[in-house]
Amino acid sequence: MLDDLNIRAATLEDIPEITTIFRDTIRAVNSRDYNEKQIAVWSSGADDIDKWEERIKKLYFIVAEIGDTIVGFSYLTKGYYLDGLFVHKDFQRQTIASKLLRIMESRVSINGFDTIKSDVSITALEFFDSHFYEVEKKQKKSHKGMVFENYIVYKNL
Repeated sequence: MLDDLNIRAATLEDIPEITTIFRDTIRAVNSRDYNEKQIAVWSSGADDIDKWEERIKKLYFIVAEIGDTIVGFSYLTKGYYLDGLFVHKDFQRQTIASKLLRIMESRVSINGFDTIKSDVSITALEFFDSHFYEVEKKQKKSHKGMVFENYIVYKNL
C-alpha cells in the first residue's frame, strides 16, 4: 500500500483534509499523554483557517497522500524549524512520518543549515528519539491559557 505514497507541495485546496488530520490525530493519538482540556485547546488550532492558508502560502509545506487521500503533512519555519509533522490516526507506524521527516531534513540542508530543531509532544518524543534526535530541553509551554509539557529536540545533519 505504501508503494502508492506520493509526497507533494500542499495547496490551499488541501486545507480541509490537513485540518481534519491535525484535529483527529491530536484527539486520538496525543490523548494518551495530555488531558481533555489540553486536547480541546490544542486541536482547536484546526479551526484557524487563515493560519493554515498562511502556512501553505509562505512555508515549505508538504503532504503525503495515498491515491487521492492525504495521510500526513509537515512544514518548516525559519528554514530549519520543523513546526509540524502529523500523520493520520489510521496510518500511524507505516513509515509515513519517517519519509516526511527525511524530506524535511534534506530541505533544511538545502537551505544551508546544519541542524534541524523542533518542539515535540510527549507522544512524539519516542519517534524523534528513534530518528537520532537529541533533547535540548524539556519545557512547559503556554498556549491559549493551557500549559503543555513538551520537548525541544534537534539533530545535527
